[in-house]
Amino acid sequence: MGFSTDNPKGFVLALLSSGFIGASFIIKKKGLRRAAAASGIRAGVGGYSYLLEPLWWAGMITMIVGEVANFIAYAFAPAVLVTPLGALSIIVSAVLAHFILKEKLHSLGILGCVMCIAGSVVIVIHAPQEKEISSVQEIWKLAMQTAFLLYVASVIVLVLVLIFHFAPRFGHTNVLIYTGICSLMGSLSVMSVKALGTSLKLTFEGMNQLIYPETWFFMLVVLTCVITQMNYLNKALDTFNTAIVSPIYYVMFTTLTILASVIMFKDWDGQSMASIISEICGFIVVLSGTILLHVTKDYDRNSSRICFKHNAGMHASLSPNLTARLCSGNGELPKDVDEETGSSEDICLRRQELY
Repeated sequence: MGFSTDNPKGFVLALLSSGFIGASFIIKKKGLRRAAAASGIRAGVGGYSYLLEPLWWAGMITMIVGEVANFIAYAFAPAVLVTPLGALSIIVSAVLAHFILKEKLHSLGILGCVMCIAGSVVIVIHAPQEKEISSVQEIWKLAMQTAFLLYVASVIVLVLVLIFHFAPRFGHTNVLIYTGICSLMGSLSVMSVKALGTSLKLTFEGMNQLIYPETWFFMLVVLTCVITQMNYLNKALDTFNTAIVSPIYYVMFTTLTILASVIMFKDWDGQSMASIISEICGFIVVLSGTILLHVTKDYDRNSSRICFKHNAGMHASLSPNLTARLCSGNGELPKDVDEETGSSEDICLRRQELY
């Protein structure tokens, strides 16, 4: 098995994916605001007028294009390179939100963006080359390696234990339960997506891989993993604050995906120790920048909430009806108002729940 020169293609596709997905959330949010202004009912309180808004559909199409580009990227480049670059979509969204939606980007958030970019550059420079694969049966042999079978078995056992033992008891109090299930299944889904994407790439090049049962097996694994991920990701988001779920999920998902890729595709074979250490350091910098972005976003949201509650108290005697409409009985912002300050951390979650 030789080495491919497809890394630049995968890198460009990953960048395009981040750009499209980051921009899609801004476009969709503009569409949601326009639809809410026209109908008077926001999506957060059950309104569906956004389905008639062309701008919202433009954002949805943009996101689909980004997800397709991300899917194809895995067929051209190793997961060690593609997966961490997903953090760049958060930067695109945060910067566009600052200029277009007038959502303040905290100074520490800017530092987080710089860290994500710097870490990504380090990863790209030291990323391993994609190995040349001529058929889906080669990928099947890689999946049948003892080391990867042990990883798969460990993932299945851990997921079953989390689902049937820990989730009923601690799922609503410990964020690691639901995010752990999503991340473990996500690592298997990415491996299957890469196998399926490579099979389709070879098929389009004239070497039909659809005749092999292995291709359809990988497709079945993708569907199973994605459905499981979406189910438990929704539970996590419904139970815990998004600002908590998102960074934890991103860290766990990306770490396990890289681990699975290193075991199955042997991404680090033939690389020097210096390159491997550089990749790990770049990965840690990207993770730190991502977490910093989420933390500062939550800080700004909480600060705005405190200021709002303070001002509402000061002006309650002047405009009691306005205060009553904006605040709930305990003086906190209702959920639909809080959702108006939606943040860009949802991008990683949307992407990772698909893979």
